[in-house]
Amino acid sequence: MPPMSDAPVDLDSHRGMAAQKATDIRRVLADVEANGRALRERQDELEAQLLAVPATSWPDAAAKARYVLNLYVASLAKDDSQHRLLVAAVLADFTRLDAEI
Repeated sequence: MPPMSDAPVDLDSHRGMAAQKATDIRRVLADVEANGRALRERQDELEAQLLAVPATSWPDAAAKARYVLNLYVASLAKDDSQHRLLVAAVLADFTRLDAEI
């Protein structure tokens, strides 16, 4: 009987390329799903803070508005250029007005 080793066995090298690719895809998909869950949790935390604390200045209010506008833009259809341009103009106004403060 061969001696036991603490070194892990690379099982992926014993499978065919198709099985290795399928395993890689499953691993990446699991990572993407975990990252998506973590992102949603962070967004929920941020949104709870944005709701809990009122803005104390115009720049604070503009930061909240930027967040909401970016959520809105993400939900727009790709061909809704009119609303995308409108949001871009408002965000540019916020940037310009922030610079004047």
